[in-house]
Amino acid sequence: SNQHWEMQQVLRDEYTGEVHISTGMTTKEEIEKIVKFWEEGKGDAKNRVVLYNCTSGYPVPFEDVCLLDIRLLQAKYAHRVKAIGFSGHHLGIAIDIAAFALGAEWNERHFTKDRTWKGTDHAASLEPAGLARLCRDLKATYTSMTYKATDILDLEKEQRAKLKWGFYNKDVLDKAAKKA
Repeated sequence: SNQHWEMQQVLRDEYTGEVHISTGMTTKEEIEKIVKFWEEGKGDAKNRVVLYNCTSGYPVPFEDVCLLDIRLLQAKYAHRVKAIGFSGHHLGIAIDIAAFALGAEWNERHFTKDRTWKGTDHAASLEPAGLARLCRDLKATYTSMTYKATDILDLEKEQRAKLKWGFYNKDVLDKAAKKA
């Protein structure tokens, strides 16, 4: 639990690796207290924390995922912790892609061999094929998160010549301009 202060203290003061903390079932005041606690740690403790936006439910309806809270965590804590992530308990994988596009640097999902098994989180977990699709789509999204290197990309040049007004009909326009 992110409110178990004895455990948090051991993680902060005795463990040297990253600590991933979910904000599910946590108030904004409690999140602030967590971050302050890590900021007060010796050394660079706060820069070992990955803070996850999360709604704890199994499964979480889309309207309760609250993805825009990622932006709130980024604005308030991105400079105070190592990274901001997203922990999802929803159905499907589209929300995870949107979380990444919003800037979540970590994406946490439960996975299972069979979503029909008993237990609170199996229904909201990904089976192996779903996890593979999520990884595939996150990689594709990562690859696409770029700016154009030039105004017209090489792959656009042929299409531009065929489809862009003033290029495919240049002869007709030139003749009309000469008559005017």
